[in-house]
Amino acid sequence: MPVPAEDLVSRNSLKARLARNELCLCLAIRLVVQPDIVLIARAAGFDVLYIDLGHGSVSPEACRHVAATAIAAGLPCLVRVPEVAAIPRLLDCGLAGIIVPNVASAGEAREVVAAARFPPLGRRGVAATFPNHGYRPVALAEALPALNDASTVILQIESRDGLDNVEAIAAVEGVDMLLVGTNDLLADTGLPGQFGHERVARAFARVAAACKVHGVALGIGGLAARPDLVAAFVAMGGSFISAGSDVGFLAQSARATVRDFRAMVRNS
Repeated sequence: MPVPAEDLVSRNSLKARLARNELCLCLAIRLVVQPDIVLIARAAGFDVLYIDLGHGSVSPEACRHVAATAIAAGLPCLVRVPEVAAIPRLLDCGLAGIIVPNVASAGEAREVVAAARFPPLGRRGVAATFPNHGYRPVALAEALPALNDASTVILQIESRDGLDNVEAIAAVEGVDMLLVGTNDLLADTGLPGQFGHERVARAFARVAAACKVHGVALGIGGLAARPDLVAAFVAMGGSFISAGSDVGFLAQSARATVRDFRAMVRNS
C-alpha cells in the first residue's frame, strides 16, 4: 500500500521548528562519520546535525550511512556541500537539506535552488525510490512536492559580496535560511578573529533584516566560543546555531581532562 506523502515531510523536524521560530542547535560532523554520531548527537540534545564536506577529510560516500541512521532516529541531518553540482546526488542519500558556502549573489542562490528542488521549482533529477520514506512505494506525483517541502536549503553569507547582495539573495524563492559564516566573513573583510568588531554586529543586523522581510530563517555560524554574541544575535531573530563540531568537542574535552588530571597530581 502506498505511504502517505505527508510521512516524508514529517521526517524533517528542522523545518517545522524553524517555522515556529524555535531555537535549533546544530552539531557539525568533520571527523566521526559513523552512524553512532547520530545517536550521540541526539542523546546530547542537539536538534540537527550536518556533515561538513567543505572542511576536513570526509568523503561524500560516507554520507549515506549517517543519513540512513538519522532518518531512523528522527534527527535531521544536513550536508555542507563542496560544490553545487554535488547537491542532487547528496540529497538522494536521504539528507534533510543542504548548506552551501559563500553564496554571493541572487544568481548563485537560484542555481542552488535549481539543483536542490524538483520541478517546477528546480531541475533536480528524479530517482526511482528515495530513502526518505524507507524505500516504500510513494506515488511520484505526491512524493516530489513533499520532498521539495521537506528539504531545507541553507545559504551561507560569508563575504563582502554576499553581504552587499543579501537582500536579493534572501528574496530568491526556495531559500529557507541564511547562515552567517562569521569566520570567513571576517577574513574576507580583513578582520580575522575579531568577533567583537562592530562590523560583525552590523552584518548580522543587515542579514537579520533581510531574513525578516522575506520570511527566511537566520542562522548563526562560527561563534560557538562566543555565547555572548550568539545571545545578541538570537535576540535579532537568529534561530539556528552551529554550536560546535565533533572534532572541536573531542579536542576540548581531551584538553580539559588532561589539565584536570595533571592538576590533581600536582596538588596531591
